[in-house]
Amino acid sequence: MASPHVDPAACYCWILWSLCSQTLFGLQGGTFFSGDVGANPVQIEVGEFDEAIEVVEDVAAENPCLNHHCKKGKVCEVDESNTPMCVCQDPSTCPAAEGEFEHVCGTDNKTYDSSCHFFATKCTLEGTKKGHKLHLDYIGPCKFIEPCMDTELNEFPLRMRDWLKNVLVTLYERDEDNNLLTEKQKLRVKKIYENEKRLQAGEHSLDLLAHDFEKNYNMYIFPVHWQFGQLDQHPVDGYLTHTELSPLRAPLIPMEHCTTRFFEQCDADSDKYIALEEWAACFGIKEREYQPYA
Repeated sequence: MASPHVDPAACYCWILWSLCSQTLFGLQGGTFFSGDVGANPVQIEVGEFDEAIEVVEDVAAENPCLNHHCKKGKVCEVDESNTPMCVCQDPSTCPAAEGEFEHVCGTDNKTYDSSCHFFATKCTLEGTKKGHKLHLDYIGPCKFIEPCMDTELNEFPLRMRDWLKNVLVTLYERDEDNNLLTEKQKLRVKKIYENEKRLQAGEHSLDLLAHDFEKNYNMYIFPVHWQFGQLDQHPVDGYLTHTELSPLRAPLIPMEHCTTRFFEQCDADSDKYIALEEWAACFGIKEREYQPYA
């Protein structure tokens, strides 16, 4: 089946749906990493996928919970001394889902009405073996994900590399006053954008994508490192946790059935973290060319 023309920037925006208001359409069948250039994506913020961060700010005297922020799955309550604290949210207090598009699938293969219901449930399981293993698997109701064949797994980075390059080029084209890229990043992407040899966004054969990577290898180095930097946020330490990877991984799985196997393969030493070196190697970037992604 031919891939639909999908705007790479719109795809990226949809992946970062916690910070976007628009919805991506036209993904029936086909593959994810294809299409023409379009709408504005934004910088990654863990948002809906955040399982690990709890920031406490100054407590407002009139409402101690006003500036007391809890991680997903928890809400603020005050104790007898009027001190704010984070406690697990009752899943029944989560807003009702407006539609199937709000459903999420957990690694327990159970469909949750929304990310709120998922994280509230996960919180109640804190300290248990089941809770430790439970993560948000992907966006949408649980469904059968067909097995990823070896040949398909080998094709996955070809398309994703090209998609990341197109996303960055689109960011550069649309980033007049939106501060989507830093000045240093703009200079790097400008070299890619102005290169006459750059393969334009669109549907391309796998042979052409492989040939272009070999021929124009240097154009792909920064996009791969940039994406790692967008995900490596909490903390910025050169390693991706399951939670940090979720904003990219979770929306991809229902549309790209090799997503899970690809990222599992990236964790070459099976330590549950993807180091920058492992990430780069997954995309065919040579070790001597690892570079800062700022």
